[in-house]
Amino acid sequence: MAPELPRVDWEPAGLDDAQALVQLRIEAMRESLERIGRFDPQRARDRFLSTFSAEHTWHLAVDGLRVGFLVLRPYQHELLLDHLYIHPDHQGRRIGAAVLHEVFARADRLASRVRVGALRESDSNRFYQRHGFVQVEQGDWDTHYIRLPVGAK
Repeated sequence: MAPELPRVDWEPAGLDDAQALVQLRIEAMRESLERIGRFDPQRARDRFLSTFSAEHTWHLAVDGLRVGFLVLRPYQHELLLDHLYIHPDHQGRRIGAAVLHEVFARADRLASRVRVGALRESDSNRFYQRHGFVQVEQGDWDTHYIRLPVGAK
């Protein structure tokens, strides 16, 4: 039996949070990007900030401590899990699993698929597959997955 999921609070992000969020993203992705020779903090910063939307962004907190963030936005009759980052100091504690549990509950209530992309060589690929995502596309740098709502065929 799997251990109980931690309680993860979703706190709305604001426009003034963008720089802290991008720094967390860089820290969380550094190892995966270095592995494929694509670590470029400026590119990571520019890519995130070019699409940042506070309206769709939440800080993730456990016991009052911010440990990560996610960006979840409506996208072509789906939910796009555009970003899910847990600070490296807090990975491996089932925080991501707890977040996906809530994302899936929201998607199931809307009868929506969830779409996500992951860097090809990232450990996040196994994480998403383990949680029921199915690969639908493979690009040069990213792998794209969907998760169908419960009851969908």
